Amino acid sequence: MGQKGITVIVVEDEPLVRLDIVMSLENEGFIVLEASNADQAIDLLTERPEIRLMFTDIDMPGSMDGLKLAEAVRDRWPPVKIIVASGHRQLTDELLPVEGRFFSKPYDHARIITTIREMLAV
Repeated sequence: MGQKGITVIVVEDEPLVRLDIVMSLENEGFIVLEASNADQAIDLLTERPEIRLMFTDIDMPGSMDGLKLAEAVRDRWPPVKIIVASGHRQLTDELLPVEGRFFSKPYDHARIITTIREMLAV
């Protein structure tokens, strides 16, 4: 099937950073939803059960950061794959509080796309 029609959500509070990754994913054929904080992301995940992957920044304003959001998504929507990113923290996949992948900013778009394809097996 490829990635055509697969829905992902990008959670990033910096508009230009969010636009950059959204455009990259859309150019690869993904349907991309956007949220600027965890609360918006939870609302979209509730409304849109077709979301298959969440790409979230760690440091965001609001009721929870990206790590707490990842835990909430893991608990409430276990099939959703999770990628966590940060420009300020250095983590490894093993140090994430959920099964997922970690990326440092600035992003290597090709690596992100390859990782998403692997995680979704498309």
